[in-house]
Amino acid sequence: MQRDMDLIRKILFVIEGKYVDTWLPGSDVQIDGYDMKTIAYHCALLHDAGLIYDYKAQYAGDGLYFFGVGRLTWEGHELLDKIKSDTVWNKTKETIKSKGIPLVLDAVKEISSAIVTSMVKAAIQGV
Repeated sequence: MQRDMDLIRKILFVIEGKYVDTWLPGSDVQIDGYDMKTIAYHCALLHDAGLIYDYKAQYAGDGLYFFGVGRLTWEGHELLDKIKSDTVWNKTKETIKSKGIPLVLDAVKEISSAIVTSMVKAAIQGV
């Protein structure tokens, strides 16, 4: 299965918006256009990357039966805050594509950080 950075971003939004206490069941991480198996896979990737605190899955027979996730980590919140704006997200993806850079997490972090820094500098100069 290929990694989908747009889905990664959507999952971060859902977890930020719905996580309350100790566990967010996969049934609460539903995203239109994606099946449970794809969402669960991407949640596992988020956990592997240190962006969410926990990920657990249960399998029955030959397939995924249930999964759940923990809260966003500090790093997860930091990334989401950088790419929350559609403007920043789209500019990040456009820059990556136009420069022929792979759409990998490190590139997203670096480029979105540079875009936000540029926006902050422009805002400070405008004061």
